[in-house]
Order: sequence, then C-alpha cells, then structure tokens
Amino acid sequence: MSITVNGIDELKKLAGSDLGTSEWIEVTQERINTFADATGDHQWIHVDPEKAAEGPFGAPIAHGYLTLSLFIPLFTELLDVEGVSTKVNYGLNKVRFPSPVKVGSRIRLVAKLADVEDVPGGVQITVDGAIEIEGGAKPAAVLQSLSRFYA
Repeated sequence: MSITVNGIDELKKLAGSDLGTSEWIEVTQERINTFADATGDHQWIHVDPEKAAEGPFGAPIAHGYLTLSLFIPLFTELLDVEGVSTKVNYGLNKVRFPSPVKVGSRIRLVAKLADVEDVPGGVQITVDGAIEIEGGAKPAAVLQSLSRFYA
C-alpha cells in the first residue's frame, strides 16, 4: 500500500514514520542473467546453474548489487511524492548483504522514513530499509538510502 504526499511540506510530516512493506517480487534466473549482461559480471555463482548447484549455496544467487538495485522499484510501491519538480537518488550511507538471494526466491522491502532535512531548493530524505527474503532468517540487504526532492 503506497503513501502519497503532495509536496515537500507533507513529506516533512512523515519523518520518523514507518512506510510499510512492499509486495513480494521473484528473483528469477532470467533477471540475474540480464543483470550480469548489463554489468559484465558473469561469475559462475550467478549465471551457471549446474556449477552453482554444487557451490556453497546449492543454487545460483543474485548479485548483491542486483538486490540493491531492486530497492528503487520496491520503494516506489511505498512512497509517492507528488508536487515536486525533480526526484533523484543521492546515495547510500551504508549497505550490507547479510544473506544471499537464491534464484527463485521472493524478496520485499520494509522501510522507514528516518529523516527529512532541508537542502538548497528542496529536501533530502534518509530511508532505513531491509530487503527481506521470504522464509529467510536474515535479510538480503540492509541499507540506508538518501534521495532528494526538489520543489
């Protein structure tokens, strides 16, 4: 369920709020292969199902950065900011990958709007997020993301 705010003033009122949980998405071998092609990272642990089945995880796993890249589509399910001219990713304060995402797994995002601070022309938000693996004891990724919204 998405939270929609209109403008920077409404966004500021959400500081400290839980944003909820996104829908589950499946991480398929096709998605992993497409990411490998886009980045040039064709390590066997990701793209060779037969060899990966004999490896340390018993199956191919998603690239950590593939999991991280899915933050944005998952996040946009949770928060929609209208009434601004520009939305940009500003960076990350920290990222960890506690657990690998095996092919065929489903992941989702749980997020909190930790902070909203003024910057010239707009605001910068800090989002604390965890990308969970369905049935997993540990998250696939834990991160703190920064985005900017300009009036």
